[in-house]
Amino acid sequence: MNEELVAVAKIVKSRGLRGELVANVLTDFPERFDGLETVIALLPSGEKRELKIERFWFQKGRIILKFAGFERIETAENLRGAEICVPESDAVELAEDEFFDWELENCEVETVEGLKLGRVKELMRTGGTEIIVVAGAEKEYLIPFAETICIEINIENKLIRVDLPEGLLDF
Repeated sequence: MNEELVAVAKIVKSRGLRGELVANVLTDFPERFDGLETVIALLPSGEKRELKIERFWFQKGRIILKFAGFERIETAENLRGAEICVPESDAVELAEDEFFDWELENCEVETVEGLKLGRVKELMRTGGTEIIVVAGAEKEYLIPFAETICIEINIENKLIRVDLPEGLLDF
């Protein structure tokens, strides 16, 4: 289990008395759960546990998971806050111009003029265009993750070059 992990869900609470868990889906490919038999739970303590999925279903934009060996609410509660992960080698293949959230995190962001703004802290999903949250030295910047603004994304060198509309940083 030394391979990099990709989070596909995060457990938020237990459900019912039979060990079922409610999780937020963290993947753009929820269909990836079809045929997924084992996952790795990354617990808030940092501990990793391999889990076997007995069954799952989607409900109200979330996923309900039932793992083997978790038959009661008390045992299921131990997984609260855990990220449900798959090895990076099992991650869904993306098109050339698509990226996983974790690939964007910690990328240096600079303007086309060479001004360093900071590093990507997270990708915020707003329902429309995603926003990259850039942690600068003195403040955070919210920059639309759009092709016309993020004109160069170099994951290998952890660099995103942006061409910002006038006034975007003046807030």
